[in-house]
Amino acid sequence: MGFKCGIVGLPNVGKSTLFNALTKAGIGAENFPFCTIEPNSGMVPMPDARLDALSEIVKPERVLATTMEFVDIAGLVAGASKGEGLGNQFLANIRETDAIAHVVRCFEDENVIHVANKISPADDIEIINTEL
Repeated sequence: MGFKCGIVGLPNVGKSTLFNALTKAGIGAENFPFCTIEPNSGMVPMPDARLDALSEIVKPERVLATTMEFVDIAGLVAGASKGEGLGNQFLANIRETDAIAHVVRCFEDENVIHVANKISPADDIEIINTEL
């Protein structure tokens, strides 16, 4: 049995980039809000030295390591719970996960759009926490 981890954050903070780095999926990570509409999903095996050690002792016919399913969820905006942005679709997608990885933009780059037109990690965290 694996776990499902939803990658959440405001639009254009690097969620799809992180998803690609973890899963080697190569999905689009573009410089415009809501590049991701439908969630992207990718499975990643989770190596575990303890499992390897146990399999050396027990010598089973096969060893099945656990996996982590990462889900790249569309960006959330303030007011999503009231229908803003993609509305409750975000909340429906995140409800299906076991864990949440919250991506927060902490870099400045005038070429990368920020939905609030200012970089404020604390404000971004507050928006996500409020909507969740």
